[in-house]
Amino acid sequence: MIKKNANLFHGTGCTSDSYWFPYLKRELERESYKVWTPDLPNTDEADIKKWLPVALKGTYTPQTVIVGHSAGSPLILSVLERIHTLIYKAVLVAGYAKQREGSEKPDAILQTTYNWKKIRKNVKEIFFVNSDNDPWKCDDKQGRYMFDRLGGIQIILHGEGHMGSDAFKQPYKKFPLLVKLIE
Repeated sequence: MIKKNANLFHGTGCTSDSYWFPYLKRELERESYKVWTPDLPNTDEADIKKWLPVALKGTYTPQTVIVGHSAGSPLILSVLERIHTLIYKAVLVAGYAKQREGSEKPDAILQTTYNWKKIRKNVKEIFFVNSDNDPWKCDDKQGRYMFDRLGGIQIILHGEGHMGSDAFKQPYKKFPLLVKLIE
């Protein structure tokens, strides 16, 4: 039997228990996925140097699905750039890959440059799910930036904000779209 697995990466200021992560984990486990949801270190300041070593401890096989929210998305890009396996699917929710408009300081989760060809070579299917009104500018323009470099499928949700935020009162406890994208 083929072992399906999923690695789920939260964003800044979050944990594996934030927003839709517990829901998605339960739904995937019902579908016989082995799900890994690490709590990344120093969550208030997403830093690629601290988060990437943890993320690379995950299992990456041709049956792997990876999902990231917000700062978990550039983390996924960095993982895909470094693994040596073609994984099944990546879903980047409220993701970004370049400095966000209005940011006061450089975002430490971002790499200076990305090897887009290598990233694309390591994932069979890739989805970018962004909203047109994300308050942190992890919006449809950021999704388009990644889509233009990697292809895949870009999904723009209207009026959905950050798809999980305490500051903006978005509890987002369920996210059925993600389950459908992974099926």
